[in-house]
Amino acid sequence: MNHRFFVPDGIEIGATIALSDEERHHARVLRVRDGEEVELFDGRGRNFVARFSENGVFVLKETVNREPATAIHLAMSIIQLDKFELVLQKATELGVQSFLPVITDRIELHFERVRGKEERWRKIVLEAVKQSGRSRIPPVEQPIKFDEAMQREGSKIVFDADAPPSTTDKRQPTTLFIGPEGGFSKRELELARNAGATFERLGPRRLRAETAALAAVTIISARSGDI
Repeated sequence: MNHRFFVPDGIEIGATIALSDEERHHARVLRVRDGEEVELFDGRGRNFVARFSENGVFVLKETVNREPATAIHLAMSIIQLDKFELVLQKATELGVQSFLPVITDRIELHFERVRGKEERWRKIVLEAVKQSGRSRIPPVEQPIKFDEAMQREGSKIVFDADAPPSTTDKRQPTTLFIGPEGGFSKRELELARNAGATFERLGPRRLRAETAALAAVTIISARSGDI
């Protein structure tokens, strides 16, 4: 795969586009040479092949879209920040369309530590988009409480180690709910049932939250044919 650069404004075939200061620095770090073919993406679903030069990039053609066919959203309980950020990075690579940080009953992290992290999280997601060849940048929403997240429209799957599994539609857009290390509380599980959520298990072993998140995304993606 060619080196990739983010160009958020309109990309037109046959145009020469100046890269941002940040992306030019990225090109220097990668030692991209004049005349080398690179890839551009607009963050909204389109990829392009371009020819690099110090004066900008000349757009040659539009290229393949690597976005998944099924929209998977990840509602992830806020866990230890290094592990939460690992989930952001790897789930972006796997094709998650958006992230919803969730405040759950058994959250082990003081919420004050989360404040102001959104910009860092967006940068982690952007770098994962560049690395993985995606063309759409998944948004990281503002953290909300579990109860609010359950009021959202659409299909919901709650992954819980002890809940009996129920069947789901393999192709519809879905939000996956992953709890903290201590799992969801009984109150949250009952709330989810009343909201019409379905339930899944990830095998006989109890997984860490970050492992469960990545396993859940992989399983649902595979069912829908995206992996």
